[in-house]
Amino acid sequence: MGVCLVLFVLAWGVVRLWSVPAAVGMCVVAMVIPPVAAIIGNRREPGERWWDESGDPESDRWWRELDDRGDDKHRQ
Repeated sequence: MGVCLVLFVLAWGVVRLWSVPAAVGMCVVAMVIPPVAAIIGNRREPGERWWDESGDPESDRWWRELDDRGDDKHRQ
């Protein structure tokens, strides 16, 4: 977030004096950084089920059973 703020401040405080298109480009880059960071930060592995663990043993057992059905490696 700090990088985005620095880009905005530098773009309109300094860079616009020499090149408005460069300042607009810096703002576009600053605008794209937060969504990309959120997407990368929220990635999870295909086998992760942490969001499905409810604390209910029966429900958790049921989810594990469903996961194991599609995974042929556990059967061997």
